[in-house]
Amino acid sequence: MSSVLFVCMGNICRSPTAEGIFRATLARHDLSGRVEVDSAGTHGYHIGHPPDQRATAVARERGIDLSGLRARRVEVADFSRFAYILALDEHNLDELQLLQPPQFSGHLGLLMDFAEAPVARSVPDPYYGGDTGFLRVFDMIEEASEGLVEALRSELRA
Repeated sequence: MSSVLFVCMGNICRSPTAEGIFRATLARHDLSGRVEVDSAGTHGYHIGHPPDQRATAVARERGIDLSGLRARRVEVADFSRFAYILALDEHNLDELQLLQPPQFSGHLGLLMDFAEAPVARSVPDPYYGGDTGFLRVFDMIEEASEGLVEALRSELRA
C-alpha cells in the first residue's frame, strides 16, 4: 500500500482534479484500493467547498466524478500519512518545503516530474481563465498520472 497527496493553493481546481484523475488511472490499471489518494491546498481560502464548477464539468465530460470532494488545507500530519506529496506548481512546492518536518522520508516534489514529456514543470492555475485552461490542466495531469502509476508499480508489487 502506498499513499499520494496532491497539493495546489486552494484545493478547488488542480489538486482535486489530480485526485480524481489519479483514482481513475489506478482503476484502469486494476490498482484501486492499493493507494490512498487525497488532495489539499496550501491555503485555507475554500475549506469545505466542492471543486470549482468548471473543473467538475471537465472531469464529468471525461467520466470522472469530483462531486464528493471537499477542499481542505494541508497539515503537518500529512507528512506522516503520505509517502508522496506532490505539488501542482513550484510556488506550492516552496510552501510545502517550509512546512515539511525534518523527519519526513517520503517523496516531496512536483506532479509534472512524472510526465513522460512534460510541456511545463508546473500545472497552471486555471481559476482566473476560461474553460480551455481547465481542459489543458486535465490533459497535463492525466499524462503525469500515468507516469506516477508506472513509478509506483514496483512499490505496489512488494
